Amino acid sequence: MNNFYKENINKIVEGIQQIETNFLKRLEKLIIGTNLKKKKIIICGNGGSAATASHIAVDLTKNAKIKTVNFNEYDLITCFANDFGYENWISKSLEYYAEKGDTLILMSCSGNSENLVRAAKFALKNKINLVVLTGCKKNNKLNKLDANLKIWIDSNSYNHVEILHHLILLSITDKIILSRS
Repeated sequence: MNNFYKENINKIVEGIQQIETNFLKRLEKLIIGTNLKKKKIIICGNGGSAATASHIAVDLTKNAKIKTVNFNEYDLITCFANDFGYENWISKSLEYYAEKGDTLILMSCSGNSENLVRAAKFALKNKINLVVLTGCKKNNKLNKLDANLKIWIDSNSYNHVEILHHLILLSITDKIILSRS
């Protein structure tokens, strides 16, 4: 237990070293391209990933001047979950808010959250660019889909996966902000 913090930090550093810069560059290009086409970024997740979605949406909108939304309003979630089922609330939100050419970024540690899987399938069916960030088992449901971009974090620790997803998206956001100044 004395080495817990050092070992934990070392595992996160190992995860950082596995992130492919090519993925970061491709996602940056997709986000900028979506913006240039006057389309929006939609970012979603559950739990800690929903908090990350809120953070990134605000930073991309305010600081990078890229229209970005997330669906974290409790009234929207509870209304759509109540009326359409929890597994459908995000895809139903996309039905109301997304347009062809938008980019949907989904974060899921397990890659198996049914509400995110259904949202991903909706995006693919409706010509919405799809990006998935997952962890845990590589053979998860979101990774099996034909997304525009995918990144998988090789860790079963939800906190490690969420930290790395957050780092990836904040790094891209910072790069976009710096390139505009």
